Amino acid sequence: MRGVQLSLNKGQNLRLERALDKLESLSSKANSDASVTVADDISVNYEDAILKGHGTTELDGRVVATLCGVVERVNKLVYVRALRARYKPEIGDIIVGRVIEVAPKRWRLEINFSQDAVLMLSSMNLPDGIQRRRTAIDELNMRSIFEENDVICAEVRGFQHDGCLHLQARSQKYGKLKTGQLLTVPPYIVKKRKQHFHYLDQYGIDLILGCNGFIWVGEHVEVRDDMVEDQINKSDQENLNSGNTLSSNEVEEEAYTPLDTRQHMCRIANAIRVLSTLGFMITVELIMEILNLSKSLNLDIHEMLGGEFHVLVAEKEAERRSSLTKKR
Repeated sequence: MRGVQLSLNKGQNLRLERALDKLESLSSKANSDASVTVADDISVNYEDAILKGHGTTELDGRVVATLCGVVERVNKLVYVRALRARYKPEIGDIIVGRVIEVAPKRWRLEINFSQDAVLMLSSMNLPDGIQRRRTAIDELNMRSIFEENDVICAEVRGFQHDGCLHLQARSQKYGKLKTGQLLTVPPYIVKKRKQHFHYLDQYGIDLILGCNGFIWVGEHVEVRDDMVEDQINKSDQENLNSGNTLSSNEVEEEAYTPLDTRQHMCRIANAIRVLSTLGFMITVELIMEILNLSKSLNLDIHEMLGGEFHVLVAEKEAERRSSLTKKR
């Protein structure tokens, strides 16, 4: 949270420091048992056969932390999760990535990790939706599915025997993302949840919070059934065969995004940028709060990135957390 680079006057700087101090004191009280620094003792029950995991060591019969972070316990395993760290893929993570290479039978993606990820042709749904073996023709048509610089949503499958990180996209909700913005934030401020796909129906926006720190804000796209897709494809093919082709104006009209939708997209993206600058955890609830705050103040979209709005968001978050601790 410290080291926020904003152009603030003296009054705004004092208010921001005061809000950040309050937030730090509240978080230290809430996590006094869980947060540790280097050489702190970790309380464990020595009668149980505990397993010492990452960020811990044994010193003179005591379990000591070797990292600054939060103590996590899974059954008998005790480890320290670093507060700030690079993205570490886990099986089942929802990620957003960008295609950097089309290779034989695979696409190579940049996912904000120490190495590139691989999406195999056999690990994704084909456009026709039919489950079948991939042929040489499918391999020749790979560029018609994804090409360089395309943004894709996928799921982490795991590290395979070849040492590469493999992805999969075996559902209609995964695939190519169009008409939107790709934002990059530190991965450790994206809270892992059961649901990372969010549809903000009042704005007509799809929000994908990638566990790897890539966030997609785009126009809503309806996910259709395989059977419905097949029927649509057949009808389209019949129309093409009968000579009923769409004119260029109709194609442009289909691809056009309304001005209101684009403004909502930019406002949501700026709310995420504010959270990232302040170092707050990014959740859909907090994004909506910042969105509503900017609307209640009648701020233009570009004014959300100003110093005054950052200070107001920090003060509101300090008030919210303070009220939560009082209720407890």
